[in-house]
Order: sequence, then C-alpha cells, then structure tokens
Amino acid sequence: MGKLRITLACWDYDRTSALANGTVVADGLDINYLSLPVEETFFRMLRNKEFECAEMSLSSYCVSLMKAEPDFIAIPVFPSRMFRHNSIFVNVDSGIRNPSDLVGKKIGTPEYQMTAPVWIRGILEEHYQVPHTSVQYLTGGAETAGRDEKIKLHLPPAVKISPIGPTQTLTEMIANGDIDAMHTARAPSTFYSQPHKVKRLFENYPEVEVDYYRKTKILPIMHTVVIRRDVYEKNRWMAQSLFKAFVLSQKVTYQSLREVAALKTMLPWLPAHVEQVEKELGPDWWAYGFQSNRHVLETFLRYHHQQGLSSRLLTPEELFAPETFDAFKI
Repeated sequence: MGKLRITLACWDYDRTSALANGTVVADGLDINYLSLPVEETFFRMLRNKEFECAEMSLSSYCVSLMKAEPDFIAIPVFPSRMFRHNSIFVNVDSGIRNPSDLVGKKIGTPEYQMTAPVWIRGILEEHYQVPHTSVQYLTGGAETAGRDEKIKLHLPPAVKISPIGPTQTLTEMIANGDIDAMHTARAPSTFYSQPHKVKRLFENYPEVEVDYYRKTKILPIMHTVVIRRDVYEKNRWMAQSLFKAFVLSQKVTYQSLREVAALKTMLPWLPAHVEQVEKELGPDWWAYGFQSNRHVLETFLRYHHQQGLSSRLLTPEELFAPETFDAFKI
C-alpha cells in the first residue's frame, strides 16, 4: 500500500522548511507542500476547502467550530506566534498617547475575526482597561480595497462595527486621519512611507512585550494547522504523523539558530538575540503540543468568546485531534 498523498498549504517558515524540502518525512504521507501567503491559504481553505491540510488562523478555526458539522480539525502545531503590542498603530494627530486614549476612537482592522486583533483587543481590555465595546471598528483592506470577512459573523449589538468604503484602504485612512488607530497583523505601509503621520502606540514595544511575557508566560498563538475533517475521519492516524513531522522540522530550526544561523544570515547580533530569547522564554520558546500551551489557548478562547466570535466558551480539548494529546514512551 502506497503513502497517502496530501497537499499541505503553509507559508515558507524557517520552522517548516525541513518538512517542505523533504529533509523531514511524515510517516505514511506523501506531502505536496504549497508555499502560499497566509491570506491566500486561509481564503482558499475557508471558502473552498481546497487542501487536505493547511495552516489556519486560530480565530477563523474557532469560528468554524461553531458550525453544526465543522469542516476541520486541528493538530497542536503553531507555525505563527507573535507578540502583539507592536501591532497597534495610531495617527500622530489623533491625540492617542496611552492605551486609555483609544476609548471612543475609530479603529481600523482588516477583519474583526482575525487572530491578531482578537489578541490585541483582549490584551487592551484585560491589561489596560480598554473594553472592546468602547470603540468603533472599521473593517476593510489594509493595502488593497475590497476586503471583507472570510467568515460570516453573528456579533452582539454591543460591538460597533462597519465596513469602510469600496475604494478605501486602512493604510491610507490612518495616515489621513480618517481612522484614529489600527489593529493589524502587518505594519501599514504608511508607517514606513509617512512616519510623520503614523506611529506605534507602544514605541518601546520590545520592553513592553517582555514585561507582558514575564507576567503572563504567553507568547500569543496566531495560527494552527488543520486537516479537512472528511480526510481525517478516514485516516485518523495522519494527525499524529503530521504532528511528529512538524515537531521534527522545528527541531532542525532550533539547532540551526543555535549553531549556524549567524553564519547564514545578515544579522550580525543574531546569536545575542537567540541567547536573550532563551533567557526570557526558555529553550522551547516556540512550543508545540497541547499541554504546554493550555494556558495560552484558554486565554485566547476566553477573549474569543467575550468578543462575540464564539457563541459559547470553547475548551482547548475541543480544538485538536485527540490522537495528538499524548505520545508513546519507551
């Protein structure tokens, strides 16, 4: 019997490169690795279910679990994680100097259900007393006009949200002062092209984010990996095979960062950065697996429910294939 042929859509991360180039092989699987921008992967998977397996927005995945018959099931692999204090941008003339100044303002976000803004809203509400219902959200394309929510949402009335115009973009709106701030996954282009008009709320974000981690032990999870449920139900063994392969691929990257990355990259102080990350976050700073991420997932699921994106409070156990909760021991 031959290997099961599947297509995996995932960005070309350093931690997945060994899986993409075949250095790491998943047991029983012949993987066609498609390196696609995350926005394209999410759109094609959520709208058309084109791939057997794909990287997926954690928030979009949680929204999809509200269906009577969910389309996907995840494995506890997190190809994208990122602190998010650095992703709050403000118009220089908006009067916003501190987080509390966001109350009552107009805030742009590409999609309300995006994972990055879920974390940002949750952090602002829990740690800076900025309720998610205290602002007006405007949604639409950051750099390209015409973007809409990939998933139909049913939000409570307390969430004030409306789309921007069909020819508008959030990056231009924040520079022009049409919105006061942005919650986003990528820095707006006007942050670089018009720095006199757009700046970060937390300009000292590395220090702020380190302090946040010291208090919470959370490196926010952005994306997970999902399997189309119809494929999984016929081949339940594949969840563990994929999980093992992602873990092995990540180990290659850990070793490279510690031993040879300084010789291969144009970052002269990369070894010092790696040493600092290990000092603050520990040796497995980008942890995969269920138990080691339970507290991160519980925090995110609480934010997701509070913000009206999930109709009930999900538990971390509901997100993942049960075959990935434990592994054999010798």
